[in-house]
Order: sequence, then C-alpha cells, then structure tokens
Amino acid sequence: MAAEGGRSFARRDLLLEIEAKVRIWWENEHVFRAESSDVPPGPGEKFFGNFPFPYMNGFLHLGHAFSISKLEFAAAYHRLRGANVLLPFGFHCTGMPIKASADKLAREIQQFGNPPVFPGEVECQGNQEPEVEDVNAAQPLDKFKGKKSKAVSKSSGQLYQWEIMRSLGLSDKEIPQFQDPYRWLEFFPPLAMEDLKAFGLGCDWRRTFVSTDTNQFFDSFVRWQMRKLKSMGKIVKDVRYTIYSPLDGQPCADHDRATGEGVQPQEYTLIKMEVVQPFPPKLRVLEGRRVFLAAATLRPETMYGQTNAWVLPDGKYGAFEINETDVFVLTQRAALNLAYQKYSRVPDKPTRLVELTGYDLIGLQLKSPLALNDIIYALPMLTILTDKGTGIVTSVPSDAPDDYMALHDLKSKPALRAKYGVRDDWVLPFEIVPIINIPEFGDKAAEKVCMDLKIKSQNDKEKLAEAKRLTYLKGFTEGTLLVGDFSGRKVQEAKPLIRSRLIETGEAIMYSEPEKRVVSRSGDECVVALTDQWYITYGEQEWRNLAEECLSNMNLYSDESRHGFQHTLSWLNQWACSRSFGLGTRIPWDEEYLVESLSDSTIYMAYYTIAHLLHNEDMYGTSRSPVGPEQMKDEVWDYIFCGGPYPESSGISSSILKNMKQEFDYWYPFDLRVSGKDLIQNHLTFCIYNHVAIMSKQHWPRGFRLNGHIMLNSEKMSKSTGNFRTLRQAIEEFSADATRFSLADAGDGCDDANFVFDTANAAILRLTKEISWMEEVLEANLSLRSGPPSTYADKVFANELNIAVNMTEQHYRGYMFREALKTGFYDLQAARDEYRLSCGSGGMNRDLVWRFMDVQTRLISPICPHYAEYVWRELLKKEGFVVKAGWPKSDAPDLILKSANKYLQDTIVLMRKLLHKQILGSKKASNKGAPVSQLSEDQIIGLIYVNEQFGGWKAECLRMLQSRFDSSTCTFASDVDGEVLEAIKNSSVCPGADFKKTQKLCMPFLRFKKDEAVTLGVQALELKLPFGEMEVLRENLDSIKRQIGLEDVEVLSVTNPDALARAGPLVRLIDQNPPFPGNPTAIFFRSR
Repeated sequence: MAAEGGRSFARRDLLLEIEAKVRIWWENEHVFRAESSDVPPGPGEKFFGNFPFPYMNGFLHLGHAFSISKLEFAAAYHRLRGANVLLPFGFHCTGMPIKASADKLAREIQQFGNPPVFPGEVECQGNQEPEVEDVNAAQPLDKFKGKKSKAVSKSSGQLYQWEIMRSLGLSDKEIPQFQDPYRWLEFFPPLAMEDLKAFGLGCDWRRTFVSTDTNQFFDSFVRWQMRKLKSMGKIVKDVRYTIYSPLDGQPCADHDRATGEGVQPQEYTLIKMEVVQPFPPKLRVLEGRRVFLAAATLRPETMYGQTNAWVLPDGKYGAFEINETDVFVLTQRAALNLAYQKYSRVPDKPTRLVELTGYDLIGLQLKSPLALNDIIYALPMLTILTDKGTGIVTSVPSDAPDDYMALHDLKSKPALRAKYGVRDDWVLPFEIVPIINIPEFGDKAAEKVCMDLKIKSQNDKEKLAEAKRLTYLKGFTEGTLLVGDFSGRKVQEAKPLIRSRLIETGEAIMYSEPEKRVVSRSGDECVVALTDQWYITYGEQEWRNLAEECLSNMNLYSDESRHGFQHTLSWLNQWACSRSFGLGTRIPWDEEYLVESLSDSTIYMAYYTIAHLLHNEDMYGTSRSPVGPEQMKDEVWDYIFCGGPYPESSGISSSILKNMKQEFDYWYPFDLRVSGKDLIQNHLTFCIYNHVAIMSKQHWPRGFRLNGHIMLNSEKMSKSTGNFRTLRQAIEEFSADATRFSLADAGDGCDDANFVFDTANAAILRLTKEISWMEEVLEANLSLRSGPPSTYADKVFANELNIAVNMTEQHYRGYMFREALKTGFYDLQAARDEYRLSCGSGGMNRDLVWRFMDVQTRLISPICPHYAEYVWRELLKKEGFVVKAGWPKSDAPDLILKSANKYLQDTIVLMRKLLHKQILGSKKASNKGAPVSQLSEDQIIGLIYVNEQFGGWKAECLRMLQSRFDSSTCTFASDVDGEVLEAIKNSSVCPGADFKKTQKLCMPFLRFKKDEAVTLGVQALELKLPFGEMEVLRENLDSIKRQIGLEDVEVLSVTNPDALARAGPLVRLIDQNPPFPGNPTAIFFRSR
C-alpha cells in the first residue's frame, strides 16, 4: 500500500509497472491520435472535448487533475462507445505571472548576489497559501511539510523567488536561467506533458502548443482574432474605470491577480462637505484653498437628511491637493485611488499637504450639499472602516441604522462626548430629519427598526447588519422621497437624477475603488484607475442577445451552472483587453500594448483542429513545416474558420488548405469544455461571446461542464499545511489508476469535491486483488461449471450484469463519474461476490464469469485504463485495445428479477437474525453471520411462513393508490396521502382507534409503496408482489440452508391451516409477527 511506516509498496509498484507497459502499447500504436474524415460525422460519431490550458509557472497539481479527469473520463467513454474522439491539450503562458516572477528573480540576484545571500533568519511560514490557480508552484518529488523558512522577505512578508524556484527542485546553478521569462516556457510545458502522459491522458499530443508570440502560428491566430473583432466594432478605445496595478503600470485583470479574482470597481458618489472658515490651527496652512471633507456614499438621495459627518478618532487622514484650488480630506488609500482617476494635481500621485488624524477633524463646521441643516459638524464614530470608502462618512440617522445609533450614543452619553471633546451644541440641537417614507417603517425607518430590534449601541454589529438588511433594499425599491426637488417620486427613480445633479453642480464627483482588496501578482495592492485603453464591448445588447441564444442551446449539466452564466451575462460589460506588461501577442494596430491573457484564450479551441498541420509536432511551432507562419494571413484564417473565400494568394498548397478546412469543419463545434466554476465570470462567458461574434451558428459551443475545487482528506488543499499534492507526487504515491479512481470517487457537480487518500489506497488493493482473482479463476478455468447459465443464481447474476451495463452507461452519458464508478465497479463486484456465495459447491458458470470479466474491464476502462488494458490483453487475451473495444452489449434489465433477488437476500438476512434470537437468545446477528451449525451441536430445521397477498387496510391503501397513479408519468397526485388517510380512517378496515394512530401505521407503508411504484411502475401497487414469493424461496432452498446452516427448511403459506399447525406452540411467534407480502416470518426447531 502507498503509505509510510515500513509498509509494503508491492501492490502499488505492480500498478506502476503495468502503467508503464501499457503506455508503451498506446504510444507504439498511436491509439489517441484523432483523424478527421471528408465525410461529416453524424450524431454521436465524433467527440471533441477540451480543457482551459493551465498556466505554466509551475507543476500541475491535483486541482488541475480533478478538472482534467472529468474531461478524460468523458472522452474515454465516448471513445469506448465507438466515437472518433479528439482530446487536445495546450499550455498557457500569456500574461503577467511568468514575467513578474522572472523580474523578481532578477532583482533578487542584483540585490543579494548569485546565489543570493538573504539578510537574516526570518521565522515565517515557508509557503504562503495561494489561490487555487497558483498552487501549482510545487515540489516535484517531496511532500510539502509547511516548515518554517528564512525564504521570506523582511520587508514584504513574501517568499523570495529564488527560494520558490528551489522548492520546485531546481539547483542554484539552474535558477539564474529563469531571469529570462522564456526559459519558463521551455522548462515547464514539457514536464507537464510528461505528467499528463503518466496520468494516462488520452490526448493527441501532435496538436499541443504554447501561447505567446514564441509560437508564431498561434501569435498570428490571435492577431487575426483581434483584428476580426475590431473590424466588427467590438473592440473600441475608451476611458473607463478598471482595476489597476500601480507597480505594473497597467490594468490588473482576473488572471493577473494573486488575490481578488472577480472583484469589480465599486462606484460611489463623493460628497464635497466644505469646511467653514476660520480653519483650526492644524488646517491654517490651507487658508486660501477650498477644503472639503470628502465622503463616499452609495445613497446620494439621502443627503437631505444629514445631521453631521462622521470620522474615526484614531483614523489616519490627510489633506490632499486635488487641483490649484481644492483640497480633499480623506485617507491615503482613497487619495491614491482618486489620483488614478484624474483627481490629483500631480497625475497618478497623491500630494498630501497636511497629515491629520480623526481627532483633528472633530468639531469642524461643514456646509454639505442638499443638507437641510445649514451647518453640521464632524463627530466621532467608532465603527468606521478605513479600508472602505474615504474614511469620511455622511450621517443620515433617519434612514441609516448605524448613524442613528451613533448619534443616539453621543446624545445620551455625556461621558462619551467629553471623552472626544464634543460640545453639546454640535450634537444636541440636531434632530432626525424625515426624508423618505418606507412602507412598514414610516419616515424614520432607522429609528423604528433599531427600536424593534432592541439595539443598544453602535457596537451591536450583528443587529445593525440585520437592521440594514431589513430597510435598505425596501427603502430603494418601495420608498418615496418626501423632500427636495424630486419630492413624491420613488427613490429608485430619484436616485440617479439626484446623483447627476450633484455632479453637474460640482457638489460631488464620481469616485471608484475595488469592491474588495485586490493584490496583483507583482505583490502590490491595486486601485481603480480611469484608463484610456482598448476594450472589448461585452454587454452590448445585440451581442448579448446572441450570447444568451447560444447559452440557451448549450448543455450545462446543472442548474447552478446555468444560473451562474445568466448572472454573468446580466452584468458583464466592457473588458479591458490590452496590457503593457507581460508575455503574449501584441495588439496588431497598437503594438505598444499586449493582448490581455483572458482575451487571447476565447476561441483557441478552434486552433487545436489544425495545430498538428502547422507545428510538425513541435509545441513551439519552430520546426520546419510545409506552412510558414508568415503565410497564415487573415484571409487564410477566415477561409478555415469563417467560411471565407479561398485564399488564392496565400502560397499554401491547396491540399493543405483543404485539409485544414476539413479538420475544422469535422471537429467543430466542440462538444464539451470542462472547467472550474470560477471561470464562469470571465473566461467561459468570453468564450461564448467570441464564438457567437466570429463563427457561424453551427460552430457555436455545445456544452460546458463545471466543477468545484477539490479538497484533500476533507481539508483545503494548501502548501503551507502540507495538505497538497502535485500530479506527479500523487502518481508516485498511489499510481495513476488509483489516483484516477479516487478522483472519480471525489464527487461530481459544482460543489467542492474531496480526494481521499484512503480511497486511493483502497483502490490499489481492490485493483491488484482483482487481478489476482482473475488469474486464479483463469488458471482454474476447467473447474467452473460449463454449459449455458441455468440456475436461479445464474439468472440473477446475468441480470446484474445487464443492470450494470445499462446504469453505468446512463451515468457516463450524464458525466456523473462517481455514480458510474459505483454501478460499473463497486456494485458489480458485490454482485460477483454474492453470486459466488449463492453458487456454493456447484460452482460458478464459466460463460458468466468470462462475461463478468469482459464487462467489468470495459466499464472501468474510462477511469482505470491502464489496469483495464492490462487485463484485456494479458489476462483475457483479447485483440486490440480495450479503450476502443466498444460498449458491452446487454439485454434489457429485468427489474422484477432484481426485486425478487433482493427479496431473497433480505429474507436470508432476516432469517439469520430470527435464528439467533429464537435459538441462541441473541437479538443481534451479522448479515454475514456464521451458519448456526458452527455455533450449535444441534441440527436446526426452519419453517418459512409466507403471506403472498395484502389484506385489510393495506389492501385498501393499495387500491386507492392504484386509482391515483398516472402510469404514463409514474407519478401520484400531490394530495394523495391525505386522501388515502382520510378514506382509511372512515373505512371498516381502519387499523387504529384514532387518526394519529392510523397515520402512524399507514404513512411508512404509503411512502414505501409510492417510492416503489415510481421506480417499478404500477405493478408495485398490486396486492401481490410482482413475483411469486414461495416460488423464489423454494427455488433457492439449498442456498438458504447453506448460508444459514440449516439441516432442512420448508416454505409454507400462512393462510393454510395445516401449515400453521406445523408450528405447534411456536405459532405464537407467527401471531406476534404476522407475515405480509415481502416480509415472511420464520420459526426454527432443534433436531436431535
């Protein structure tokens, strides 16, 4: 087993040996190469699946492997079914991360030497916990131990890049090479390919490529895509708010971020609250300027109700120069955001004229826009967060519960006023100003909700949060303005009008900042900047309509996924597609900029279809090829992908052009793209938008399958704790097939899945034991029972094989791989074990055993292909490859036979329990307990009493259920339970004296029979079971005697008086536990 502590690794090593051998078989025969045909494929005849190419700044890890496995299992299923399958794989190198890491390494070498000598010993975690995309920076061989390390910079608390490279297994001699970002492209993609081959990925590696201008063919493809979008008016230059990295000097898109993926700019209205002169001593240096406390608000319509402004007493503020006349008082963080939004005398650099604290601001007289109070004062509030907004807060106690309680505290607590030097006349004269009427809350909503919730102070955060939840949305959607020029209008109508007027009159400005903290991969905190750059016009109505049409026709396999896309389409707007820093393709018409990393990866799935014709099996596109990158002009790309005219002047031979066109037309559209659900909000939605813009409708994507993240042993995957595995580590520890087995078992759907090491270890044991069992059976082949299957056990086992084939196909088709593993392996093995036990000394049927081995090998092959291929060729001596062997044939499952066998097995378990209770006096008995002959010297005789037909109230229940069952839909009327119970209560067969007792007796029976009818159909509601109970039991008397350990056993009808007489004094046991259909009663005698 794959574990530490001196245990044997022989079984795992056997699987690793098998995997190495099988990979050679596949490679020699080019099993996974995919070739198109000049005949278009019919439905189900081809399958093209793909996966978002992983970023190449480290090794692939189990998070990658989990998503990849979903695609791999799906492709393998379709290949097994006989489809022509294309599964390609590329490597993404565009964007900031590699360039940022290379530059960081160069700075460390310049500062600390080569090899560097870092200052001091810093006891800090050696590995920070990154987001899922970044955890692939992993050791290739050793487990992460979460040790303390000196690899952390004193100044920033971040890892030195040199130490990160060491953790990847690189030597001090090799590391300096990675100052060149293109060295990363040479180093990591080939290693990733090795790991994926070891994993058993059924990939056509001829089509592999890396992104960026290193690959001139792909570079040409991206340039064509961008020119195409621009010619359609879908790329424009505009000035917009965007998340921006000051250190990198460019916008910071989702994939450029270390933290904060998905965070958008949050727009505020910045209210200019003018400080009334004379200024206090701390501000006198600003005399001659207009000084404003700048308060960010999301609710400009409430400014009529201002009674004061709030500042944080201990907060750090500054007076920042906005222009020649205006000075804003706010936090440094807000000033930095404003500087990048053109509100600073020095562009992109805030100029602080005076350093201040909140204490310096308390008591300032203010004139605030729209306030009905001519003068208000700056007062202390203890709950202000300076990492949100500007640190200056407007106070509207009529409608803001926080403001109401803070003002209430100051008014009611003289000691609090004294503590902060607040004069009475700054507070006490100011009463609530009613400005908005809200149904249920009136015109002083904050006061009412705080009183209703019994909030005591401004520190009662949970209750205040609830108060805001109750009032804010209702105030916006249902509130009516009571004051001002827009009095009488709904708040949601007045709000934009008031905001526009405040900005037009110069009493406010627009201000934006990140919704949450965003840190770029270069390590700096991002701001929101007003940038003039190239944007893709996502969200444009006509384009969005096409995207929604495409989405409506796609298979997404879960409602959660569909809702995620619908939500993204509802808000997604212009997207900055140009960058000035990093790796990638240059904007063709503005080569100062690069194409952003999410914008060059939207339709590259089409590139896979022809990559092998361009690259000559070189992922970098540098090998000699019949086509040169300079020949791939726009008219060539248009011809291949958009049905454009034949490119007469391209210089490319007509046969190659025809072949490229054929490849695309054959394989496109792709059938499935598998990804983590976090890419819905960007990459996957971009994919839809770009396909509907550039390609014809018949080439639009057909399906996305989304999954959550993966945990390891029920805990978050994290390098810092050691709970982490690269793909290479997992394969070395468990083998590829055991890793795949555990990935399949980890879970399906959009929830986070769980890779369990014990499951992987158990898979090692199961797979190797199965090989041993097959070897033993095949060696003893002649001892198996020959001839056609004939016994009851034979029929049951044959039926279980049919059920496994049918159910497993349903699960694979729905991409529910955990269920496929259950029905195609776990359940099948349980059926085999039960069959072996049922056969006894007569032995198993040879034909059925061979069919079992064939079926199980095919069904498990998508998940454990190396194991299956070895069994197929080495043990079963079959021709060809199991991965292409075809889906096993089967008859329709006999569900009645399955029910009959369940009845038989349940009866055996029941009899064993009754035997222990009656003869041995024990109430407990194992389902697989030892035969009683091993527990007693006496011989035991059993009598099984059967009642094959329901009577009394149960019969009445069934008749009423029959009349209320829709056979066409296998459903009941929604109120059927109540109707049946009422009818039973009023009938002559009512089993209880009162309704509650009737309900208690009937409901379990009703639920059971309803569920059975939904599964089996109307026959489940018959007064008799759909099979003869006595017939089933009598046909299996030998098996019952053997499994329970009886000398003899008889099956009798409880309705036969002579049979009842056989029970003698033990008839009381039958009276105590009368049999009914599906539940016989057994009694036992000792025999001397």
